[in-house]
Amino acid sequence: MSTTPSSATPAPARSIRSAPSRAAASGWLIAGTVAAIVADALIALVSRAAGASDDFEPLQPGPYVTFTVLGVIIGAVGWAVIRRWTARPRTLLSWLVPAIVVISFVPDLLMLVSDYIPHADAAGIIGLLLMHVAVAALAVAAYHRALPLNGDAPKLTA
Repeated sequence: MSTTPSSATPAPARSIRSAPSRAAASGWLIAGTVAAIVADALIALVSRAAGASDDFEPLQPGPYVTFTVLGVIIGAVGWAVIRRWTARPRTLLSWLVPAIVVISFVPDLLMLVSDYIPHADAAGIIGLLLMHVAVAALAVAAYHRALPLNGDAPKLTA
């Protein structure tokens, strides 16, 4: 035991917020999914008000709710895999997420030049494109909370 007085003052106690529990992570993913569905519903309403056909099936709740839920789940799995198995997940996701969103536009844009989905028009297609962006933005926000990347989660508090 040393009797020499120490001139250094101890650092203040800090707590580190760790990654959320499974229940909290699930809650964030559910909240992100619900927020994305609500955003889709609003976009569908605005699209129809802007002239999209009421008969354009992709703007009906059944299809957009189904595809939103599937998209958020598939995105969460991809996010978790990248988070776990890559050295720099933030760098990879910073270009991969926008690339996937742009690629997801292709089927919607093809509706403008084909008739495989009846009643497709510019207002409806623009609505679908906006839905892709809204779902991606809300899902990524939920992923950052549910499945934090390096730099997202430890928040130091004094």
